[in-house]
Amino acid sequence: MNEKLKEFLDSAFKPYGSFPARKDVEQELLANLTEKYNDLKADGKSDEEAYQLTTASFGDVSEIMEQFDYAPSNPAVDEPSLRKSLKEAFRQAKQSRSKFSMTELKQSDLSGTNLSEADFSFASLAGTTFNRSKLNRAIFRAASLNGASFKEADLTGATFAGSDLQNANFDAANLTGAKFKAAALTGATFKGATLDGTTFSHSDLHNVSFDNLTLNGTNFSDTSLKNTSFKNVVLSDVSFHHSEVKHAVFDGATLDKVTYALLKGAKANLDKVTVK
Repeated sequence: MNEKLKEFLDSAFKPYGSFPARKDVEQELLANLTEKYNDLKADGKSDEEAYQLTTASFGDVSEIMEQFDYAPSNPAVDEPSLRKSLKEAFRQAKQSRSKFSMTELKQSDLSGTNLSEADFSFASLAGTTFNRSKLNRAIFRAASLNGASFKEADLTGATFAGSDLQNANFDAANLTGAKFKAAALTGATFKGATLDGTTFSHSDLHNVSFDNLTLNGTNFSDTSLKNTSFKNVVLSDVSFHHSEVKHAVFDGATLDKVTYALLKGAKANLDKVTVK
């Protein structure tokens, strides 16, 4: 795998030629990547999963190189300063968003992984397991996530836009401030999930159950709620703007007066609710 990581670095730096400090920086980066790869292997990842996660965390070389005044043709370039700039740029890059766009990770087990602010746009992640992973502010745009599991994951501020989330498992996940836009969520589960300030807009939630949850500031906007169940749910400052609530189930729910009035005006069946 060491050779494969070396080939990855050679390919990444190929457009930049033999700039000062390249060999020194590549050696240091190879050591860092190898360490990350070995850590992922120790966590139980397969060879390919560990390689994909390691290289994806590396980021975009072009963005990194733009962080300093790169001019390999300049004979006056100060090599020690350039070396220092490169190392600092890559140190910062390692802490920035990991890029998994268009990545093939179907059926992978990424449980317990720190993927905060990761970008999974257009990625193939059907059946992938993210249980107990840190995915706060992660982006899932047009991603295939059918049957993916996010059980007990931290998804604070995450974005799911135009993604297939049918049969996804969000049980006990923290979705505070998360945004679902134009997402397919039929068959998804949210048992014990935290949905404070979560937004569901232009999404398909028919037949989904939110039973027994407490929803604070949750926003259901222009969303399909046919046969969606809110049994025994506590609703506080929840919005259902332009959502069809006539066929949603609110039996046993506890509503604040404003939410009750809005749902009543939208002709929801509230015969078995409690208003506080």
